[in-house]
Order: sequence, then structure tokens, then C-alpha cells
Amino acid sequence: MNILSLFVLIPILTIIAITFTRSMKQTRLVSAVGMGIQLILAAALIFMYLAERRSGNMAEMLFTYDAVWFPTLNIHYTVGVDGISVAMIGLTAIVVFAGIFASWTVEFLSREFFISLILLSSGVFGFFISLDLFTMFLFYELAVIPMYLLIGLWGSGPKEYSAMKLTLMLMAGSALLLVGLLGIYFNSAPGGSQLTFNITEIAKIQIPIEMQRFLFPFTFIGFGILGALFPFHTWSPDGHASAPTAVSMLHAGVLMKLGGYGAFRVAMYLMPDAAREQAWIFIILTSISVVYGAFGAIVQKDLKYINAYSSVSHCGLVLFAVLMMNQTAMNGAVIQMISHGLMTALFFALIGMIYGRTHTRMINEMGGLMKVIPFLGVVYVIAGLASLGLPGLSGFVAEMTIFVGSFQHTDVFHRVVTIMATSSIVITAVYILRVVGILLLGPIKNDHYLHLKDAVWYERLSTITLVLAITAIGIAPLWLSDMINGSLVPLVQKIAGNGIVSLF
Repeated sequence: MNILSLFVLIPILTIIAITFTRSMKQTRLVSAVGMGIQLILAAALIFMYLAERRSGNMAEMLFTYDAVWFPTLNIHYTVGVDGISVAMIGLTAIVVFAGIFASWTVEFLSREFFISLILLSSGVFGFFISLDLFTMFLFYELAVIPMYLLIGLWGSGPKEYSAMKLTLMLMAGSALLLVGLLGIYFNSAPGGSQLTFNITEIAKIQIPIEMQRFLFPFTFIGFGILGALFPFHTWSPDGHASAPTAVSMLHAGVLMKLGGYGAFRVAMYLMPDAAREQAWIFIILTSISVVYGAFGAIVQKDLKYINAYSSVSHCGLVLFAVLMMNQTAMNGAVIQMISHGLMTALFFALIGMIYGRTHTRMINEMGGLMKVIPFLGVVYVIAGLASLGLPGLSGFVAEMTIFVGSFQHTDVFHRVVTIMATSSIVITAVYILRVVGILLLGPIKNDHYLHLKDAVWYERLSTITLVLAITAIGIAPLWLSDMINGSLVPLVQKIAGNGIVSLF
């Protein structure tokens, strides 16, 4: 069997096994074992991919497999990976594994909860390995739909409203995306050849520029909504605030990355001429996302809302870098997806653990927690330092690469928007240090907090897994950067064209 298909098959087998469990303990154990196997498989895939590249295999996609699915429309189950998708698979495996342990105490319909969570992860894995647009869209929907149940049933606060708002917004994005994908399909056969959904085959042909201009906004905005593109971002903070801990981890850490990945893998790669013409519009919108999200985080008092608006800013930075259309910035965009996925998953895990002890997420009601829960306090500081871009952690590598690549453009427009985006570093430092100071330092505001217990074993396992990944990328980023760069070459050559981005 093709190794990539196992990333879809293992979650399905895990779900089947969960249906036969008879207790919450068995459900948790089966979920942990299944996602642990998935994590080991992801690590094996990374080593196998690097070994293939070192042996001189320079194929654009590795470990490919193709099977006809619906011959009438030439729909195939086609899978394959390059360095970018391998990196995203690794991110997904880590976050899902950590999320299982962050959900260890879920009691209400625990079997159904873990089934929905693992089903979501199956859709994400399928999306990252797909080379057929129809199959990719199918897995995209499979990843999005369980969010409604996960928030609506296991969430908190106005969970029904948040679940409905998130679902309707993402379904609107899916509708736009479907128009774009069908438009690409019906323009994939110049000269009367057979229509195809295959990404690598479509990339070899030239879609008429008039159709590119029409279809590009549908496709980019469709993916951009999931990536919290301004002004379509409003579903994200409400969804994060109401979602249970593990769902917030997967939502911000993995699901939102489908937007950034799809934006450049599909919208920009397959319609590069329109991307160059219309990039300036979306650069302005993503610049607003970066700065607005950071300022939005400053004024929040709820820990989840702070991290939710921070995610809007960091995910905006991904789309901003992709639109710069040079290899350095786009390399930074992929590293930023991985870095943000890890650190925001860590943040939401910690917020859930703190809330479970203090029964509040309002920062002005807490204080001095470092004295009573030092392990969680130290890990929170590490997550905050990664978010504000401290050297030695993953956030620094990602943001520096993005800003260096963006500043390589010499025209006034790109320089100005890059400077605007760079200001988010200072704003991020303000709200991170403010939260750390109020939450962890100072006097203990509630005598009840004196009796709080620090992290237990499954919480430590979840957080340490994420911290190790964040520090590994921060200390030794070159292997990841080189793996991504090798796959970016054909993408950048097609997207950038002559290297000139038209502003009007």
C-alpha cells in the first residue's frame, strides 16, 4: 500500500476501533495509540523524503499513487508529496497527538468526541497529500464539517451561535472555492484534450488570462476565508472562544493552515498571471489582517480571544508572505504556518489547562499563577516568547525570513506594506508581556488559587511535545528550510514569472 494513503486509513481504522470501546479509558487509549502511530508514520515519512532527495531523486512529487475514481469526469484519487506538504503532515501529526492528551478529561460523549476529532484530522491529512482538485476539495469539506459538532456539542459560552457562524462562513468560502475549482477544471483542456482535476497536469498548461482574472478571486478568497483573511475573519475569534481545548488546538494549529496552503498551491500556482496582476489588492488586505489582529489582541481580556486575534495576525502574515512571490518570503510563509501551528496549539492547550483549574479565562481575575503552577507558567512564557519572535524559537526563524524576503522588493509599495507588517512584532510583544505580567506574576488574587495543582502527566506530555518541536525548529531550522526550498523552486518560477508584480 502507498505510504501516503496510510495517513487517511489509520484515522479511519482508529475511528472503527473506538466504536468498539466500552469505557472512556479504552476510548482514550485507542485514540492515543492510533494518533501515536500516525505521529511515528509522519516522522518516518520525513526521513524517507529526505533520504530520497539526498539520493538524487529530484521528482517534483514523491511517493505518488494514482487510481481512477470517477472516469466519466476524469476524477482520480491522486496523491503525492513535496517538501512543503511533508512539513505540513508533520505539523498535523504533532498537533493531533498533543490534542488527544489535552482532551484526556473529556467525559461527555467522549467516544463521539474523539471520533469527530480524528475524523477532522483525517480530512486534513487527505488535503495535504491530494494532487487532484476534486479529491482535495472533498477532504477539505471533511475537515471543516466536524467543527460544527465539536463546537456546538462540546464547546462553552454561546457555542451554538459560534458553531453556526463558523460553519456558515466556511461554507460560503467553500462555495466560492467550488466555483474557482470548477472554472479551473473546465479550462484545463486547451485544444480539445481531456479535462482534468490533476494539479501537476493543469500547471503545465496556460489557462486563458481572462478566465484567470475571473477565477483567481473566487479561489484565493475561498481559501483565504479559512486563513482568516480580512474582512472575512470574524468567524475565527468566536469559534476559538467557544471551542473545547483540543478543537481550538486543531482549528488554529492545523485547520487554518489549509487556507494558506491552498492559496498558493492552487490559486497562485495554477493562475499565476492573475496572481501577479491582483496581488496588490490582497497584499493590502493581508497587511490589515496582520496589524488589525495584533491590535485586536491588545484590547481583549479573555485569554482565548487574545490568542484568537493573535492567530488572525499570524495567519495574515502567511498570506502576506505568499503574495510577495519570491522564494525567501514564501519559504518564510511555510515555516510560519508550521511555527504558528505549534505555538498556537500550545497556547490553547495551556489556556484550557489554566481554565480547568481557575474556572475563568479573564486575565484581570487571575494573578501570581507562577507561584502555584510553575510548570504551566514556564511553558506559557515559552509559548509567549515564541509568539513575539525570540531568537532560538520557531517564531523568530519564520518572521525574519518573511520580512527579509518581503523587503527584497525595491518598489515603494512593497517596502511600505512590509514596514507596516513589521510593526506587528512590537504590538505582539506588548500584549504577550502584558498577559504574562498579569497572569503569572504579581500577587495571588484569589485564595482558591493557593490550592491549585500543577500539570499532571498527560498535560506534561502534550505541552512538552509542542515545546520540543518549537525549540527544535528555532535552534536548527536549516533542515526544514532546505526541504521546503527545494520544493518551492518550481512553484516560485511559475508564480513569479519575470519577477515583476503589477500593481495596477
